[in-house]
Amino acid sequence: MNVSTILGILIGLALIGGSIALTTEDFWMFLNLPSLIMVLGGTIAATLISYPISELRNVFKVFGIVLRNEKLYARQDLDELVDVSKLMFQGQLQKADERLNMIKNPFLRTGIQLVLDGSSTDDITSLLQWRIARMRARERAEAQIFRTMATFAPAFGMLGTLLGLINMLSGMDAAGFEHIGKNMALAMITTLYGIILANLVFKPVALKLERRTEQRVMLMNMVVEGVMMMHEKRSPAFLREAVHSFLAQYEDELRDEGRPTGLPTRTRRG
Repeated sequence: MNVSTILGILIGLALIGGSIALTTEDFWMFLNLPSLIMVLGGTIAATLISYPISELRNVFKVFGIVLRNEKLYARQDLDELVDVSKLMFQGQLQKADERLNMIKNPFLRTGIQLVLDGSSTDDITSLLQWRIARMRARERAEAQIFRTMATFAPAFGMLGTLLGLINMLSGMDAAGFEHIGKNMALAMITTLYGIILANLVFKPVALKLERRTEQRVMLMNMVVEGVMMMHEKRSPAFLREAVHSFLAQYEDELRDEGRPTGLPTRTRRG
């Protein structure tokens, strides 16, 4: 499990719950099922209108990615790249093919296969960069769904509040102040639910997915650089030192977001 995500959600809920408990005598009045249905159901309905079903099928799967501690296996991928490079440098192409079949990363496997097939530099670069661009576009679209839901949730919270106020005002002639105050409080709960869902769930999930995408792009760019060095028949020792330098920078990027995100490259990437 992703400790930071779970811990963040729990701390957020604890702070909200603690604040409510310290400021009210009736904690349970903040749990209102109709208000939750209005906000959550309206957000889901609006999202269904905004996106086709084909793009929404992976929403729950993507949310599960945020909750678990996903590993990218950067060091393992680069070590496998160096292993195949050694076999190619020694002229053991058959063993290189056998080692290629053991690689689990499909992006790395595609790049090495292109080198073994004798593809040109432009073809290799174009195909791998196209794969990176396609992956980035797909995952950014998934993150955008959660950003859209973060926009809808407060709006439906306000809608629930307006409905509650209309009901309250329509019954003011026969209602006492106690009844009016109770309806007013319940009307505001929908806005509270909308703000909580938007800022504690949907927006953080979108940010987490975008950060994950950038990490994957950085790793894929490292693979591209390593594959191109292999294509240029650089020595395995040089390749090993180069990819380890890339890996060190990659790990630094994960610890320090203030540093530049670009990798040292030989050619400008689009």
